[in-house]
Amino acid sequence: MPLETLPVISLDSEPDALARELGESFQTFGFAMVRDHGIDAQLIARAWELTAAFFALPADEKRAYFLEGLGGARGYTPFGTEIAKGAKLHDLKEFWHVGRDLPTDHPLAAMSMFPNVWPERPAGFRETFEALYAEFDRVGARILSRIAVWLGLDERWFDPAIEDGNSVMRLLHYPPVPDAESGAIRAGAHEDINLITLLLGAEEAGLELLTKQGEWIGVSPPEGALVVNIGDMLQRLTNHVLPSTTHRVRNPDGERAKFSRYSMPFFLHLRSDFPFSTLPQCVTAENPDRYPISITADDYLQERLREIGLKK
Repeated sequence: MPLETLPVISLDSEPDALARELGESFQTFGFAMVRDHGIDAQLIARAWELTAAFFALPADEKRAYFLEGLGGARGYTPFGTEIAKGAKLHDLKEFWHVGRDLPTDHPLAAMSMFPNVWPERPAGFRETFEALYAEFDRVGARILSRIAVWLGLDERWFDPAIEDGNSVMRLLHYPPVPDAESGAIRAGAHEDINLITLLLGAEEAGLELLTKQGEWIGVSPPEGALVVNIGDMLQRLTNHVLPSTTHRVRNPDGERAKFSRYSMPFFLHLRSDFPFSTLPQCVTAENPDRYPISITADDYLQERLREIGLKK
């Protein structure tokens, strides 16, 4: 598949064709762009308005929602907190996390599944993002069902693996970049931790992926389309048959440096107690099992949160 043909795939495609198109794009790039996802455009527009309104609040007001000791799992994370694994400079961003609310007596509630916090303003914040979270959840499960088919699994294979999973929706604000003297960029080169990431907001230039040939290429979907990428958890599960591709958000050029950038990734996670066991069909003589020792999804998550500076 030539680099210039990173496809935009319709989720309304015939199911077997959809599985093939997604699988080929993910295997080649670790990324796919998808349209016809069915998330209401008015809900998305309202979410953008509220995201900009929240991040425009005074710094002290936002910081009141920063919860020490949670590794950024819920609420607000201040500018300059997160750092890409192995990087020396922190990313130029601030963000808000919305997670899954579970009953306090749920067996997974104690495994990094903290209650959400909600800001007093802007009005309608909670209702809007609870609705958008549910939509991301729905679309993500649909995409995973097609990945399962491409891998030779039952289309419902992932359903119990992600039921009550520790998925997180991140509202991201990259403030204007006054200068590049520090060498820091909006988001340093990294791979995602989770199963798959669904991203709104990549229409604004800056998102780039690193190809297998070692070239950085821009990822620019049509307006309203989603960028979807493989995370490290799915790479591990598939023994690298589906690669978790390095990507970054570079600083803008010229006049665009004076503007904020917003995006909304949904990090779709496994259940916290899910035990990793490499899929047998992804192990061959040429591709031996890289992960013979099983750990839980939560153990893996905590290890990675420490690496990126969100936990100590």
